[in-house]
Amino acid sequence: MKNKNSMTVATQKEQESKGFFKLSWFERIAFGSGDMAQNFIYQTVTTYLLFFYTNVYGLNPAIASAMFLGVRIIDAIWDPIVGVFVDKTSTRFGKYRGWLLIMALPLTVLMILCFVVPPLGETGKVIYACLTYVLLSILYTTVNVPFGALNAALTRDQQEITILTTVRMWLVNVAQVAITYGVPTLVIFFSGTMDSAEARNGWFTTILLYGIIGFVALLFSFWGTKERVVISVEEQTNVKLSDLFTEIVRNKPLRIISLMFITAFAIMAIGNSAGTYFVKYNLGDEGLVGIYNVISALPALVILPFIPWLRKTLGKKQLLYVSLIISFIGFVLLFVVPTQWTAMIFVAQTIRSIGFCVVGAFIWSLIPEAITYGEWQSGKRISGIANALIGFFFKFGLAVGGFVPGIVLTMTGFNADNAVQTDSALLGIRLLLAVFPAILVAVLYYIVSCYNLTDEQLIKYGKEIEMKNEKK
Repeated sequence: MKNKNSMTVATQKEQESKGFFKLSWFERIAFGSGDMAQNFIYQTVTTYLLFFYTNVYGLNPAIASAMFLGVRIIDAIWDPIVGVFVDKTSTRFGKYRGWLLIMALPLTVLMILCFVVPPLGETGKVIYACLTYVLLSILYTTVNVPFGALNAALTRDQQEITILTTVRMWLVNVAQVAITYGVPTLVIFFSGTMDSAEARNGWFTTILLYGIIGFVALLFSFWGTKERVVISVEEQTNVKLSDLFTEIVRNKPLRIISLMFITAFAIMAIGNSAGTYFVKYNLGDEGLVGIYNVISALPALVILPFIPWLRKTLGKKQLLYVSLIISFIGFVLLFVVPTQWTAMIFVAQTIRSIGFCVVGAFIWSLIPEAITYGEWQSGKRISGIANALIGFFFKFGLAVGGFVPGIVLTMTGFNADNAVQTDSALLGIRLLLAVFPAILVAVLYYIVSCYNLTDEQLIKYGKEIEMKNEKK
């Protein structure tokens, strides 16, 4: 038994010398807290800001949607620049984790400012909204890109990265439950309503509380993680802006993953934006907003812990296929079930959530695979650039998802001043909730079918990379 244990320890040390580290649960939770924090801050904004702008702030939906698109374009251009900067520099606290500490406070402050209604005219309010939202998005990138690269800096072990991603996304969904149920509940508690100018103080107080939670969680993520697999100073100086273009051209897995993120985040943004409108106007009961939103996030808390086992049992592509089919069925039911059948609507939303929570979580674990492939191919481990490119593409998906709802609502005659919407406006809301996302799910299914990087290849590439590093 002693010899067996000695061999196990020796094998583990040998694996760790090659970058295949096993992590403690404390570090897994600390890492996941970083994404939970970003959701408390940024996902709260993306979930409610359009509704806040149209129903509380007083912006026209078309103006709000055009602003969302413009901000997303600026933000998407900024992502790759940050990626190169992160890969070329290091902070005194590490290459990636230091950014969580440095940018935590500025990011939190900008989040809160987005939900302030300034005493300005219509033009002034549009300018204020644009400035605060674009600054928030710019600061978010300086946290999100290095955080996205951090998991690949903790270990090369693909199963460990899957566990990391699972813990991360489980905590994200804890945040989602708090965001989707807690925000409307607290706003109504503080203001008595959530969809008029009288609700502004309730929104501000609620956002302040969520910002503080996000700030503390970011600091915990910084404190509880340790970087182990990073590029050398020599490799760091060799990182160039042109690597942005060469990496996306030569790295096929990264291109396919980028398309997955565009499509998945467009699905999430369109569907999430429509949810509050659907419950308020189609179901006709604003009090159900919190329950409906909890159903969007709650299944993930049950399903996500099983992802490592499901990945081993089904394989990554089959897992994605099954999840996409389930979510497609849920979207179809959301469109065809009569709105009078509230319980069945909630069942349909649960089915959609069960399928898509796996997709939304699992695709994040594919990014380190593309990073490893790129390092094996070019000799450069440019995690920041890879995550910046993913950031560019998922924000492009969010841009589409943020632009489409405002345009559809305007074209179908939605008017925030009307307590009861026209039939065409109600149809527009339901198209956004179910039909557009269902079409994109079918597109995503095809994109997944094009991804062919296997676990066996990744193990082989990882070992070859470490052998090359040992010879240097």
